[in-house]
Amino acid sequence: MKIGVAAMGESLDADVSDQFARCPFFLIVDSQSMGFESFANPAAAMPGGAGPAAVQEIVNRGARVAVAGRLGPKAEQALQAAGLRFVAASGRIRDAVAACGA
Repeated sequence: MKIGVAAMGESLDADVSDQFARCPFFLIVDSQSMGFESFANPAAAMPGGAGPAAVQEIVNRGARVAVAGRLGPKAEQALQAAGLRFVAASGRIRDAVAACGA
């Protein structure tokens, strides 16, 4: 399963970002192989609508689960509309993905 993680850096050893829509990076992690792709969050600097835009970005890349410290209300609505599950997490990305149990 692919997991979209709001990230502070571009590796599995980076920390999970406390913010979802305004995080600096996303990692899309395959929970089976722990393979991943990282990319800068294109929604981070948007003046408005960052939550739905960030959700759309991880959905477009195949994520079925979103991980971050917390969600804003618009991101939460967009995740629900897209049918994604949200997992609140902190610490290293590799540990958060392992804790998802996916």
